[in-house]
Amino acid sequence: MHPESIDKDLLNLLEPEGLVHVFMTEPPEGFEPVSLEVNGKHVHGFLAELDLFTTVDGKVKGFYERHKGLLPAFIRRLLKPRVIFIGTTVSEYALFPYGIEPMTLKDSVVSKLNESGLRFLIIKDIPLESYLLSEEENEFSRQLISHLKNNGFFILYGQALAYVPVNFNSTEEYLQRLSRSRRKDIKRKLRSFSEISIEQIKTGTDFFTDSTIDLLYGLYLNVYKKSGIHFDKLALSFFKKVFRDKNNGGIVFLYRHRDRIIGFNLCFIVRDYLVDKYVGFLYPDSHRFNLYFTSWFYNLDFCIRNNLNAFIAGWTDPEIKSYLGAEFTYTYHAVYIKNPLLRFILNRFKSVFESDKHVLEKSKR
Repeated sequence: MHPESIDKDLLNLLEPEGLVHVFMTEPPEGFEPVSLEVNGKHVHGFLAELDLFTTVDGKVKGFYERHKGLLPAFIRRLLKPRVIFIGTTVSEYALFPYGIEPMTLKDSVVSKLNESGLRFLIIKDIPLESYLLSEEENEFSRQLISHLKNNGFFILYGQALAYVPVNFNSTEEYLQRLSRSRRKDIKRKLRSFSEISIEQIKTGTDFFTDSTIDLLYGLYLNVYKKSGIHFDKLALSFFKKVFRDKNNGGIVFLYRHRDRIIGFNLCFIVRDYLVDKYVGFLYPDSHRFNLYFTSWFYNLDFCIRNNLNAFIAGWTDPEIKSYLGAEFTYTYHAVYIKNPLLRFILNRFKSVFESDKHVLEKSKR
């Protein structure tokens, strides 16, 4: 299956449409892009193997890793199925063309599942009541989730998307909203600002030579390897196209210490939001200079200076992002499984797979 042309005017789009196109032509390792035609419009998706323990609680995942060798081979295969996903891993939300109906979409994706011979389908990252979207987009998601729930899908909490509404005039004002202990800790970490230099570089410039992109890709891989979630490993060819695209409006915030690059953020401005899309760090230097914290506040300051309405900080690490003052909007996954045993297991124990929800609930206590 091969991706078709990319439709314009997509619901839920919080990034340049060109980024989605690059995903479809330069997919992550092990991914096969697919395109479903719904009423003459294209819905993006991909085929990939899914380790069902990718986003479970760390203790549960650890227990499984220690004991999976005791399970029969067919059970292990059952827990690592080949799946059709509707959505992408480069868009914050599942993307749908304007004008399609939830019932038509459901029929089309189930038909694609039957055609593929696979038995597992996920419509991933459906937003609901998102501060970042229009009422029209939120209403579509309400109708879609309700329709899917009533037609053989079960609904899981997905990851939590972190964002900060920029309703403050300075980062100092923002800090005052945090607890005294957090303010003290964060201010101590922000002293590193004086030891690093920050440069803003637009994508598509001559700066992005092969050697520079190789370096930045290495920093991205550092973060990928350190992450607790290993699902979509983006290819070097993906970054080459994105960094060299002068039309996607990308900005790279480059962090140096004594002329040595120790980190970067690749960001985009969409809908008056600053979207922090990809990050790379050099370890242990980035820890030494508290680059996660300094980059967070640099991004907030950039939003203030450019009159942007929100900073979108992305998925993963909900605990630290909550500590830094982020708000969150959940996404949902709609899951359709033909295998009755796997359907029973996932539906019966679905809370085990909703790790972000548990982390954020715990952080509020």
